[in-house]
Amino acid sequence: MEHIALYRAWRPQSFQDMVGQQHIIRTLQNAIREQRVSHAYLFSGPRGTGKTSAAKILAKAVNCEKGPAPEPCNECETCKRIASGAVMDVLEIDAASNRGVEEIRDLRDKIKYAPTEVRRKVYIIDEVHMLTTEAFNALLKTLEEPPEHAMFILATTEPHKLPATIISRCQRFDFRRVSLEEQTGRLAEICHEEQIDAEESALQYIARLSDGGMRDALSVLDQISAFTEGKVTYEQVLGMTGGIASEQFSALADSLSAKDAGGVLQTVESWMQEGKSADKCMENLLYYFRDLLMIKMVPNAEHLTERVLDAASFQDVAERFSKENLFHTIDTLSRYQNEMKYAANPQMLFEVALLNLVSQSTGTETSVSNKRSDAVPADSQAVQRLEGKVAELEKKLEQVMRSGAPASGGGGEQAGGRAAVRQSAPRVSRMAKLPPHMDQYLARREDASFKDIRGKWNQVLQRVKEEKVTVHAWFTNGEPVSALDDSVLVAFKNDIHRETIEKPANRQVVEQVLAELLGGEWNLVTIMQKDWNESTESAASPKSEVLELEHEEESGSKEPWVDEALNLFGENLVVIKE
Repeated sequence: MEHIALYRAWRPQSFQDMVGQQHIIRTLQNAIREQRVSHAYLFSGPRGTGKTSAAKILAKAVNCEKGPAPEPCNECETCKRIASGAVMDVLEIDAASNRGVEEIRDLRDKIKYAPTEVRRKVYIIDEVHMLTTEAFNALLKTLEEPPEHAMFILATTEPHKLPATIISRCQRFDFRRVSLEEQTGRLAEICHEEQIDAEESALQYIARLSDGGMRDALSVLDQISAFTEGKVTYEQVLGMTGGIASEQFSALADSLSAKDAGGVLQTVESWMQEGKSADKCMENLLYYFRDLLMIKMVPNAEHLTERVLDAASFQDVAERFSKENLFHTIDTLSRYQNEMKYAANPQMLFEVALLNLVSQSTGTETSVSNKRSDAVPADSQAVQRLEGKVAELEKKLEQVMRSGAPASGGGGEQAGGRAAVRQSAPRVSRMAKLPPHMDQYLARREDASFKDIRGKWNQVLQRVKEEKVTVHAWFTNGEPVSALDDSVLVAFKNDIHRETIEKPANRQVVEQVLAELLGGEWNLVTIMQKDWNESTESAASPKSEVLELEHEEESGSKEPWVDEALNLFGENLVVIKE
């Protein structure tokens, strides 16, 4: 006898056979019982959840010779012929193949004729979202006011593609994904009837693979039972479907927590030898760490996910990771997963992602331990630096006050006060031509501490690229030219690159990388390359430096609002009167 696929042999023939859609079944049965059946229904939901099966059962229920009844008898000639598709008045139309306006016009012309074999004409339009705009327009009026003997049942997996005018003329029912427990119970029932010996863990894994679709679960069960000759085990399901056991993910997580790069690569290589795909491994690994995070943060979280079968084993693995580490792991894997979509060699990128986690976890723990051991010295050094800066500012303020206090009365004091303010509080605009303390940057450009920073600059660029590729594209245009205390001076060749890096979000990325690789807190200071070159040349020539200082002192004798007016309107439009 010819074999019939399980999903066809066990297709629901009555409402009671359907799994997981009780909210829809009850509404339809009440409508039939109270004779309030609508002329148009819209069944929407994921694939394999019973939309077309429910449409056929409804067609049998309203046309059953013993009805209309909440359940079709499946014994009368009408029910049997509708189930076999032999009734001409119950039409199942594939909208993907008949999507044009001519097919819908033909339907509209024929619907006005009364049924010849059954009580009501039923039009089941599957994948209705595939109809063209013209076809929807042709269907619109007929769908709103069909003949009393006609009924429409529209089925779709993408209801958002339907016009609002169509949806508003139908009673909409949303089919949900079948839960893990309901699917497992139905699969066990079918295995008992088909004399298939299956482990419960194997049926649970098949249910998880189907993603809530009963048809997909039956197809997988049919395939595996044929391979195993009626004996279905968890290991066989993993081997047939290319799945990965939770224990293997636990072993990989152990290697990551132990910073064992060799163990990580060995595990990935074993998966590839078994025929697993790198992108599917990445997806399953993300789900695994997501479940670890749920187990760690939420009490009784095993009820929030259908992938956790042994909560105790997950709890043991979750104890080896901190919440911050799990967040960081998920974020890193997600970024690499997006890049794998366009990679020529996804396996290599998968391995790089895991090695990146190993190296970053090592660096993170090292930096944390260093911070704990050096907390007091670091704080004392910061206080010493602040005290030095305050003393330096007080010294400069005293010098300015002395030079700006002539014997000419209050006017001179005011001018000196303004000069002091201008000297001690340089312009705070980040896009100024020259940054503050330029002379100190010039003096320290050959210091050993700065040479150490320059030696690590390639690491800084690479780390910025890992954090955000777009920032790296702008930041690579600059190069470090000097360092002062906790600031790094970077010279840019292009003004656009400098302005982009100076944006707060981009600056934060760079300063975070500098703190991570250089230790402590660092500020990013920028300058144009041509201005830096001019400053270094001026530093070698004392004469030009004196002229520049005299010019700055001269400009400081003006009133602040005069300077602001000149900046706003230009020298040609401003007239200064004493």
